[in-house]
Amino acid sequence: MKALSTGATGMLAQQLNVDVISNNIANMTTTGYKRQRAEFQDLLYQNERRVGSQSSASGTIVPAGVQLGLGVKASAVYRIMEQGPLASTTNKFDLAINGSGYFQVTLPTGETAYTRAGSFQLSPDGTIVTQDGYTVNPGISVPNDARDVSINESGEVFAKIDGQVTPVNLGQLELATFANEGGLEAVGGNLFLETPASGAATPGAPAEPGYGAIMQGFLEQSNVNVVSEITNMITAQRAYEMNSKVISTSEQMMSTTNRMTS
Repeated sequence: MKALSTGATGMLAQQLNVDVISNNIANMTTTGYKRQRAEFQDLLYQNERRVGSQSSASGTIVPAGVQLGLGVKASAVYRIMEQGPLASTTNKFDLAINGSGYFQVTLPTGETAYTRAGSFQLSPDGTIVTQDGYTVNPGISVPNDARDVSINESGEVFAKIDGQVTPVNLGQLELATFANEGGLEAVGGNLFLETPASGAATPGAPAEPGYGAIMQGFLEQSNVNVVSEITNMITAQRAYEMNSKVISTSEQMMSTTNRMTS
């Protein structure tokens, strides 16, 4: 019976759906996390009676036909890149992007990664780095004698130095945008890598047209909606149970057939 394999594909699909939802819920407090959504497609169809075929020698056409579906498959796990809410932290090295763009980070391998999580700190030599110690491009260093650091919406970093009235401009942070943000590859640690699907990174200055503004003392929160995720979890659970019921019913029908033929 086709229903056995069809029900199995449905159970596997909902298992993947629950895996995606559970990861969203697990990251509901992860800075800059973007929730994911599983996408599904129906499988191939078997034509028991092909639609549009001739049903007689006089040329009459079958209007509907008989097509039997073979189940469902996962087509993608799509990342929804809408901005999460901004939370005030008052930490001068906590930065949020209000709008489009990603901070650029240099990995130990020399590759450039991209992130929306702006919970930065200073390295032993004063360079602005991520929580893992990766340099935030373009590698701005804060002097040891700086009494205070301010970062404006354009990403310009200013330091107040003892004995100087005018703050010193230490450099400007850069952002990058992509034609297809959903095509970025997540590698963990709140980092993404460029892929052929995302397109090449387009660097630019914060607060310029097409780029978000830097908000000092703020962090972008996860865009996970817990109520929505719990609702989706319940729906996926019910769908899993119904596909399981299809398999049980098919097994009972086969048992009945076996008893009739024995």
